[in-house]
Amino acid sequence: MTAGDLAVILAAVLCSIGFAALIVVLLRVLDMLRALRSEVAELRHETRPLLADLRASVDDARDDLDRFDRVLGSAEAISGAVSGTTRVAKAAFSTPVIKTIALATGTRRAARRMRNTQQQHPTIDSGRKPKELKRA
Repeated sequence: MTAGDLAVILAAVLCSIGFAALIVVLLRVLDMLRALRSEVAELRHETRPLLADLRASVDDARDDLDRFDRVLGSAEAISGAVSGTTRVAKAAFSTPVIKTIALATGTRRAARRMRNTQQQHPTIDSGRKPKELKRA
């Protein structure tokens, strides 16, 4: 056997060992891919119900938000109506109320003055005697 033959045999053995190592690595990669596929399938199986629940929760939240928006719109409309009613009531009742209060105040002042005048100038005919007559 010559050196060239020996080199060819050695190269063939090394290539065979290289291919065997490559086959082992590829088999391990294939096993890892199978394990990854099974994990992804399990993850999908677990997350589908969660996603369905999440979609249902989002739909419920959207419905609640729409309902709240309608309630808020109604509250704004009511607030506007009450504000308008308040303006009308103020315009309609402010002048008569002011006049009534002024009349009551004037009447009270007049009654007070009349009482003060009667206390300062008591009359004998009123059935009461003046303070000086009581002493005598």
